[in-house]
Amino acid sequence: MTDKIKTAFIYPGQGAQKIGMGADFYKNSAAAREIFERASEALDLDMKALCFEENDRLDLTEYTQAAMVTTCLAMTEAVREAGLQPDITAGLSLGEYAAIAEAGGMDALDAIRLVRKRGILMQNTVPAGEGAMCAVMAMDAGKIEEILADVPDVGIANYNCPGQIVITGKREGVEAAVIRLKENGARRTVMLNVSGPFHSPMLIPAGEELAKEFDQITLHPLKIPYMTNVTAQKVEDIAETKGLLVRQVSSPVRWMQSMEAMIAEGVGQFIEIGPGKTLAGFMKKIDPKCKVHNISVWEDIENVTEVLRGGAGC
Repeated sequence: MTDKIKTAFIYPGQGAQKIGMGADFYKNSAAAREIFERASEALDLDMKALCFEENDRLDLTEYTQAAMVTTCLAMTEAVREAGLQPDITAGLSLGEYAAIAEAGGMDALDAIRLVRKRGILMQNTVPAGEGAMCAVMAMDAGKIEEILADVPDVGIANYNCPGQIVITGKREGVEAAVIRLKENGARRTVMLNVSGPFHSPMLIPAGEELAKEFDQITLHPLKIPYMTNVTAQKVEDIAETKGLLVRQVSSPVRWMQSMEAMIAEGVGQFIEIGPGKTLAGFMKKIDPKCKVHNISVWEDIENVTEVLRGGAGC
């Protein structure tokens, strides 16, 4: 551990979205408002309607991803205006794009354009019904890996936290795996309502198509490091980013390992920026000593700033 307590900005992934997210930031911050307006223009989508008003598109992957990253980056503009700055960043799955943008590796609009394309590719690469995902509760990750080794076409999608692992792959394989897991002591399994087998090898073609999109954007040298989902290691060289993001589409999300690595790096203050408190919930199981401060509504900025002045951390 280093002497200095470091601050991390962390960003949630798909599933945290909700109607109304970011509306108060749009109202109260000109910088946040600009992110929403520029994203609307760049994507030819009404981001205000998508994020703020009742609709049936926000939960569709092709729209969710752009909406989430737009909202998280708009919120971050307001957080920065309040004087809060990170030493390192991380994001769960699509949240990694917000993390890279905040680390200086890509412009906000390029991050939003990339996840818009990523969402379309992830939704459309595997025909509906062919893949599935399932959350496995209260079973050790090593035990799950051992059981899945004998189940074809199924692997781990997300190492979220101890006691919550998500598996992914061909539907019949996932269903067979669930039976095996329950026979071996899994207390609870929950099939997820998602449009594809995300973070499985079935999504490799989506990653290959996504790679082509990087020709349309410019990556910049990182101002601070970010933690990648793919290896749970710190990234300091932007040259690694394209390859990692291409692999990330079909690789497991090593969130639990990423947070453990951040704590080992001396991170003692985590600020979750985005709707909900998903990542804070994971952290309670990863390391209960660590406090995650949530910024999901406008009032949170002042509250978190006050708490951090007191030096609260792990």
